[in-house]
Amino acid sequence: MSTPPLLEGPALHHDDGWTALYADTLAVLTAWEPTSPDAATARDRTLDLLAAGPIAMSRAHRAGHVTASALVFDATGAEVLLCLHGKMSMWVQLGGHCEPGDRTLAGVALREATEESGITGLWMDPVPIDVDVHSVACQGGSLHYDVRFAIFAPPAAVAQVSAESEDLGWFPPDQLPRPLANGTARLVAPGRAAFRRACPRPAP
Repeated sequence: MSTPPLLEGPALHHDDGWTALYADTLAVLTAWEPTSPDAATARDRTLDLLAAGPIAMSRAHRAGHVTASALVFDATGAEVLLCLHGKMSMWVQLGGHCEPGDRTLAGVALREATEESGITGLWMDPVPIDVDVHSVACQGGSLHYDVRFAIFAPPAAVAQVSAESEDLGWFPPDQLPRPLANGTARLVAPGRAAFRRACPRPAP
């Protein structure tokens, strides 16, 4: 595995809006301590992908691109929020593609979680809890190099289904629904650890 120098790589001739996000992603993943052997392998593959330069943050990069997602916990840590993905027809954590102008990978996860849940006041631990590489149908077939985070909802949060989901639901972490996307269940243990570190305010 070779770690690319910060910000080196081919320039985006059509758009330089990925530069800050690319720099943040490299810094975050280089410093990150993986939470499992699978996550370590996926982190190394993602760093190799980033040798392509900032274009690796864009869905236009057919060889694969970085995405961000989040396991959202309620204010007590007793339940997690999952969406029934409209295209996959599976339950999965919230998340999605980076956009030009995004500044940090944690910010991408927070933006996507807010958009897909309809919940305001979400907050997060900016340290990833997992990295996963999986195939997707983007651009006729590609790979998502997905960096996952733990995000926490305020007390009495009410989720609202977005256009990208068929349904949203709160579930106990040890009773996740089926069918469940590959890799979602393994977010529970590091997500709970992040919840304990962040010490969210308890529900009243």
